[in-house]
Amino acid sequence: MNAAEQVKNFELASKIAAVVNLFKLQFPDARADLKPWMNDPNTQELVDPDSIDIGFHFPGWSRSLQSRSILVQIRFHEDPLDGDRRAIGVESAGYNHQGQQWRFSTVENWRFVGATEPVVEVQEKLKTFCQQTFELFNG
Repeated sequence: MNAAEQVKNFELASKIAAVVNLFKLQFPDARADLKPWMNDPNTQELVDPDSIDIGFHFPGWSRSLQSRSILVQIRFHEDPLDGDRRAIGVESAGYNHQGQQWRFSTVENWRFVGATEPVVEVQEKLKTFCQQTFELFNG
C-alpha cells in the first residue's frame, strides 16, 4: 500500500521518513515517491494492505543499479494474540523503460534475481538498507 496512505500516526510517519533517509544515505540521488501505486481499481486489487510501499526514482538510467526506479515494499505481520506489528520482509525491484529488471527479497535468502542485476557494491548497499529498515521497525 502506498506509504502516504499508511500514515496513521506520528510514530509511523516518522519511521517512513526515516526509511526514506536511510535509502538516501545509500543512494543520495534518489527521489522518494510515497504514492508509487496508481489509484485505479485494477491496481488497488494488487496492493498489499500489510505493506508500506515507496518508490525511488533516479535522474537517469543507472548502469550500477541496472534500473531507473526501485520499488521498495516493507511487509508486516500483526500477531493476533498480542497485536504486535513487526516487519517480516523487505522486497525491492528495479525497473527501467523495459519493465522489471531484477527483484530482491529478504524472505528468499537475500538474493537478487532477474534479467540484469545491480553491481555487487549496489547489492551490498541495498542489503544494508534492508537491515537498517528491520532495525528501525523491529528494534
